[in-house]
This record gives sequence, structure tokens and C-alpha cells, in this order.
Amino acid sequence: MRSRLFLWLPLALFAFFAGLAGYMLTQDKTEFVESAMIGQSLPDFALKPAFDGLPGAARSDLVGGQPRLLNIWASWCLPCIAEAPQLEALQAQGVEIVGIAIRDRPEDVANFLARHGNPYTRIGADDISEVQLAIGSSGVPETFVIDAAGVIRYQHIGDIRESDIPILLAELEKAR
Repeated sequence: MRSRLFLWLPLALFAFFAGLAGYMLTQDKTEFVESAMIGQSLPDFALKPAFDGLPGAARSDLVGGQPRLLNIWASWCLPCIAEAPQLEALQAQGVEIVGIAIRDRPEDVANFLARHGNPYTRIGADDISEVQLAIGSSGVPETFVIDAAGVIRYQHIGDIRESDIPILLAELEKAR
């Protein structure tokens, strides 16, 4: 009796896992990750310049005036290269973009900007990812819409593609 149970056990386990996999494949999937920071104020921070060409970044630079984009990026990030033309397109449309360079060296930041363009008004150096983690960013690149009161209104995870530009412009408009 016991040996028959052991004969059927592998088949039963296989059927269970196959059924579980089939169930999971039929469930709706969402690609949007809801950030816990949306609707929250930016934490207080003041970062030194990422290189000598632009000033650093602080919370106070993102408060007042018009809504802005806060772009978390790094020179060693391949998707950051892919999004560079879209950031320049946003800048050309009058969008102010403040950058935070994550775990980067000044010479690498300068070389990246020389090669791929510089859409930023300022770039802070977040050498230990302290600000990145405080605002709920888990990787690079990520872009946040910040309203005039310094509140995070929208988070875009991953590189900005051409199809994302109208979405970001609409989110900036909503943040006015």
C-alpha cells in the first residue's frame, strides 16, 4: 500500500504545479507599479554637484515655480543612454529636468553628458543612493514628476521612450 502511494506522489505533485502554473498564466497582469511615494513630499536633501559643470541638487531646487522632472540616472546605466534623446526632447519643450547621478564618478558623468547630451539644469551626486532610496526609487533610470510644493505626483520606472513623452507632459500639466 505504501509503495503505491510513493508511485502516485510524483504525478500528483506534477499535476499540482502544472495546475498552479496554468492558473497564474491566466491571471491579469499589470505593468504599472504603484509607488508608495506618490502624493508624498520629497524628503529634505542637499547633494553636492555630480561634476564641475552644473550645480548640485537639493529639495529646495524642486519647490516653487513650475512642476519639474527629477531624473534618477547613472553614466554606467545602458537604459539611461537610450532615454537621453527623450530627455532632450522634453527639455526642448520647456521642461526643467533636475538629475541625480547614482554612485557615479565626476569624470564619468561629464563624459556621459558630452556623448549623449545634457538636458539637466542641475545634477546632484548621490554617492550612496541615500536620496534614491528615500524617494522610493529602486533602480536607474527612474523619473518623477514633482509639483511646485515638492510633492511627488508621478513616477516613471525605467527608461523614457518616445511614446512616454506625451504621458510625462500630461502628468506635468496635471501637477500645475
